[in-house]
Amino acid sequence: MKKTIVIGIAGGSASGKTSVAQKLQSAYRETNTVTIIRQDDYYKDQSHMPFQERLKTNYDHPDAFDNELMIRHIDELLAGHEIEKPTYDFVNHTRSAITEIVKPCDVLLLEGLFVLENEEIRKRLDMKLYIDTDADIRFIRRLKRDVRDRGRTIESVCDQYMTTVRVMQEAFVEPSKRKADIIIPEGSHNEVAMDLLLTKINSIIIEHKNGN
Repeated sequence: MKKTIVIGIAGGSASGKTSVAQKLQSAYRETNTVTIIRQDDYYKDQSHMPFQERLKTNYDHPDAFDNELMIRHIDELLAGHEIEKPTYDFVNHTRSAITEIVKPCDVLLLEGLFVLENEEIRKRLDMKLYIDTDADIRFIRRLKRDVRDRGRTIESVCDQYMTTVRVMQEAFVEPSKRKADIIIPEGSHNEVAMDLLLTKINSIIIEHKNGN
């Protein structure tokens, strides 16, 4: 069975992880099956909690994620089995009733805050990327996204950034940069880095096809 290439894409909140993953997926759309798994979809289910209690959760701490389920799903895909992946409802702060069927693929892109922080996830990665974007740019992007897409107020986004996002970035996300094979400043906007990354991925694909 052909080995799936697994690439981890980490970085701070709104650093551009999804944009990099989508650009890589687009580059291989014609020749390879490329699937993106977002760690955000593996936030723990909080449907048993009142809504006001859900608001108190620190969503920027590694413990907010069901990494056991994510790792089990990664292993299932690597073994050639399809999975039923959860999705997350960011408006109601709990797991959605909607799930997605994900089939085995040639290239699996794992993107999220803590995909390099978690040792068990790192063990499964053929390549580890870190998207390095300035804090002010990340904050502006997060503010726009959360107000537009996640039903947040400007005040709530600012409060969350000051109380948890910035602190958790310094405690967990930023240190994981040392685990990266490649650090990409400015994410998908860095065309030179993206071209070099695609060249490296191509070499890994060739190695795997040759059985190395």
